[in-house]
Amino acid sequence: MAKTSKVVVVGSFITDLAVYTPRFPVDGETVPGNSLKVGPGGKGSNQATAAKRAGADVIMITKLGDDDFSRIARAHYERENMTQKYVYEEKGGETGSAVIEIHAESAQNRIIVIKAANDHLTPAEIDAAEQEIADCDIILFQLEANYDAIARAMELAKKHGKPIVMNPAPAQEVPEGFFDGVFLFTPNETEAQYYSGIEVVDEESAYAAGDFLIGKYGVEHVLITLGKRGAALISKDGTKVTVPTTDLKPVDTTGAGDAFNGAMCCALGEGRDMIDAIKFSNCVASIAVTRKGSSPAMPYRHEVDELYERFYGKN
Repeated sequence: MAKTSKVVVVGSFITDLAVYTPRFPVDGETVPGNSLKVGPGGKGSNQATAAKRAGADVIMITKLGDDDFSRIARAHYERENMTQKYVYEEKGGETGSAVIEIHAESAQNRIIVIKAANDHLTPAEIDAAEQEIADCDIILFQLEANYDAIARAMELAKKHGKPIVMNPAPAQEVPEGFFDGVFLFTPNETEAQYYSGIEVVDEESAYAAGDFLIGKYGVEHVLITLGKRGAALISKDGTKVTVPTTDLKPVDTTGAGDAFNGAMCCALGEGRDMIDAIKFSNCVASIAVTRKGSSPAMPYRHEVDELYERFYGKN
């Protein structure tokens, strides 16, 4: 039995308002939808949920408002048996939210995010969790929380020698040196193009983008998620490999990257090697996209192990 990994996630909670539609509207058009679902989401919280259900001990550091949406978050963390010690609340504040359009046939999505209280997480609130960072195996970030808070958590991770996984999403301008010290940089194709200027359309262009990102930011590994084509790993030591994903058919791709990132941290924290961890993460993401929703769609460990054995062989 693998050791239980301890993962710290610094990031967002977002309440998802997901509408399923037979087609996306053009400007000025109204189209009928199939259904609306409201539930827990946000890149950070999705990733934390994925890691927890995959078998990790997870510490989530985030900030909510004190509105109705915050109760969705609290109820979710209680169900998942995740500590809320570092789930802060902004009095009079608004909990982050997202409007998600999901194409009923292709499972593709379009998302508008309002960060709200996530943007008010403070360095002092990060400092209160320093011992958790010191005790963890790995720490995971995205870019839906306050920059100063993220930067402080990265400082503490470096101080305590912890590997940093940075999911640079949503893609956006960051201060110079912001990605210094990152162990694993995990953009999707769109984000890889944003940060590298190289359009990622196949393995070769993914490898070129990865090389550029290593040169630009000095990160140790770049892992570009390629949707149904799997994930491409590019490392400082010259490694370039694409790991194919499973054959499951997606229903809703919302949260696929979050499932993958949370699973990577769980697997790496258990001591798995990088290729094995990618296979494990492919399985988590593959199962998640067969279900509607983001956090609620994350699979449990026994489901992941079963798919891993069927598709990749015994692990």
